[in-house]
Amino acid sequence: MARGKTLSVVFKSNHQNQGMLLPPDLNDLIPANHPVRTVNDILDKVDITKLIQQYKPGGTSSYHPRMLLKVLVYSYINNIYSSRKIEEVV
Repeated sequence: MARGKTLSVVFKSNHQNQGMLLPPDLNDLIPANHPVRTVNDILDKVDITKLIQQYKPGGTSSYHPRMLLKVLVYSYINNIYSSRKIEEVV
């Protein structure tokens, strides 16, 4: 690390509302009453600043903790607890 430089935590970009060529919008793939929408809405309101503070600066960028939390909670409510099975389903 160069002198006088401070490191900061860098997360991979998470553009869940980004438009796509086909389908035009990712939301078109998910029904309005799907449980994943409820998980998304609730976890968007949860304060995770203490969790984010645990990340150490430097190294490669990582996935945002909020996105990872959404994946875990959605998997758990579907009775999927194995990380390997979560990888298969998600």
